[in-house]
Amino acid sequence: MTGRLKVLVVDDEKIVRESLVEWFRKSGYEADSADGGRSALEMVAGKDYDLVFLDIKMPDVSGFEVLDRIKADCPYTLVVMITAYGSVETAVDAMKRGASDYLMKPFDPDELCCHLERLLQQKKIVDENAMLREHISSGMHCRELIGVSNCMQQLFALIEQVAQVDSPILLRGETGTGKEMVAKAIHAMSERRGGPFVPINCGAFAETLLESELFGHESRAFTGAGRAKKGRLEMASGGTLFLDEVGEIPLKMQIDLLRVLEEKAFTRVGGISEISVDFRLICATHKDLAMEIERGAFRQDFYYRLNVIEVEIPPLHARIDDIPVLAQCFLERIGKETNKPVVGIRQQGIEFLKSYPWPGNVRELENAIERAVVLAKERYLTRDDFAFLCRSPAQPFPQSLRENEKQHLERILSFCGWNISKAAAILEISRVTLHSKIRKFDIRPPAGQG
Repeated sequence: MTGRLKVLVVDDEKIVRESLVEWFRKSGYEADSADGGRSALEMVAGKDYDLVFLDIKMPDVSGFEVLDRIKADCPYTLVVMITAYGSVETAVDAMKRGASDYLMKPFDPDELCCHLERLLQQKKIVDENAMLREHISSGMHCRELIGVSNCMQQLFALIEQVAQVDSPILLRGETGTGKEMVAKAIHAMSERRGGPFVPINCGAFAETLLESELFGHESRAFTGAGRAKKGRLEMASGGTLFLDEVGEIPLKMQIDLLRVLEEKAFTRVGGISEISVDFRLICATHKDLAMEIERGAFRQDFYYRLNVIEVEIPPLHARIDDIPVLAQCFLERIGKETNKPVVGIRQQGIEFLKSYPWPGNVRELENAIERAVVLAKERYLTRDDFAFLCRSPAQPFPQSLRENEKQHLERILSFCGWNISKAAAILEISRVTLHSKIRKFDIRPPAGQG
């Protein structure tokens, strides 16, 4: 156990106060006591407590009134309600008001240890949520590199290390793992952080449009080019260029980009003058580029130029300890955006989220939380609110990549109401590619959609 936890015991019975305070102090915690609700509120106002053990029945101010005040003024403080006169209705009421646990007197020391260990785990999540609020308040999206798992801690350390050099970086990871978030973090920690961060999804453009987006064009370089336009290469000079889905770049354009990386200069489409550029390149892909090279779909020399430093981003199923933190972050943001008073997720709901495989990774989790919050009828989400993620026992998880991809596409299309543009954005592919996959897998919309 750690000695950092600050505990307040509130009870009008002296023997209960003294015994609990003594137990906490012997266990290495900082513990205070209050003999009633009024004095408890005064103490909470003057000190940040991590955990409050609060009696329900007290002569001056009831425990429920104190609980309401604490949750309103100190939302990160965990509160455990204690009573000698318990009932199911009382316990349910306490949990609905925001209590973290509910205990009956007298206390068994072993039982108290088990409760405290669980509360410590919850406190770790609460502390992460406080950190997330700081990120959100500073304008950062809460998907932006959050994690308490070992693999994410290793990723954070690697990001800090590679940010100090200017070499090209290749980010590897499944769709939805947050590759652009990692690229932004590397840029933000680098010497180029004062310059622009310029992203482009290479799979979202047809070949001719991608060329114009990257290199820019001169006036009247092609039909519809009324005036000259800067490309992403030029816009990124002095900062970082992020090529997402780099595996989708056509072979000819790979040659052109390789020249830019080697000579740090290029010409716009339809132009003759060379333009010098100086940017840090970060690329990302969910494809196996070595296999693409064998297929003749990716140039080996271009691959070696991109893959100076490789960073692997773990899928969500490999970092399940992060799911409660991410889920709470999404819940708070989406609840605020939708004006829904949903404040948390019940434990059985958290356990279900941790057991789900998340083929769409963090993006799929975010979408699932959004759907659950929008349709929620209570202040706390339960396992039933995520029933849409379940599959029938008669339909086991797919055994092949083809079946897995088809079912994932069907789920995303259904979630988006067959809005192709929205589904393509979630999947991080172009609308053309999505239409191609729909034809490939013979996916058909329900009646009235599509």
